[in-house]
Amino acid sequence: MSHMSTDNKKLVARVRRIGGQVAALERSLEAQAECGAILHQVAAVRGAIQGLMLQVLEGHLQEHVATGSASKRQAELEPVLAVLRSYLK
Repeated sequence: MSHMSTDNKKLVARVRRIGGQVAALERSLEAQAECGAILHQVAAVRGAIQGLMLQVLEGHLQEHVATGSASKRQAELEPVLAVLRSYLK
């Protein structure tokens, strides 16, 4: 995806933050932290992942689906729909 190169630094930074959140969650589980604190961390990781998904989807839709011929748009839309179907199960 060509648009990924323009946002690559932001995406990598976001993924690194998510990695830090997951590492903190792992440490909390190993330390047998309170259930509420662990649930809060899980919710934060989930929100961060959803934000990443939204950012990548927005870029793809704007760069590939919103432009071009009808057949090109349909071809670019199919992988997005497949991901959404599996993600929203």
